[in-house]
Amino acid sequence: MTEFTIHTLESAPKDSQPILAESLKSFGMIPNLHGVLAEAPGLLKAYQMLHELFVNTSFTNDELTVVWQTINVEHECNYCVPGHTGIAKMMQVDDAITDALRNGTSMPTDKLQALHVFTLAVVRKRGAVSEAELEAFFTAGYEQRHVLEVILGLSQKVISNYTNHVADTPIDQAFKKFAWKKK
Repeated sequence: MTEFTIHTLESAPKDSQPILAESLKSFGMIPNLHGVLAEAPGLLKAYQMLHELFVNTSFTNDELTVVWQTINVEHECNYCVPGHTGIAKMMQVDDAITDALRNGTSMPTDKLQALHVFTLAVVRKRGAVSEAELEAFFTAGYEQRHVLEVILGLSQKVISNYTNHVADTPIDQAFKKFAWKKK
């Protein structure tokens, strides 16, 4: 199998180095995903920009986690599920939410369950959700803005999940304790 390079600050293409330096400053390490993405500076920049835009949506930390992990689990991303488990802990998301997402059980609230179901529909139907699915989402208390913000989150996760599949990105040491495989 082709082995993808996990770049360091020194080995990364010049245009990726400032972005990796920011990752190092923010996380105290360069996540392996960022190291892989650094090979294509535009992709690394796009991923970072989408991440920043998504975390600044109208979603709460619990809702961000539901969108991220719903997509990660559906895409069977063995790198992102552990990573977002650790991130959820840092964001003080209730473990019941993370556990339900990792294990494929119901969310602790009806509203989060509606977000999970809708996000799955968007992923599985490639955005071609039905009027009934939209109505159920709106009835749960979400708005048109949230529909579009789910698509933003999906855009970010497609970059990371697909890259991790292609590159077989190893889990960062900090998240190995949260390792996950689809049951």
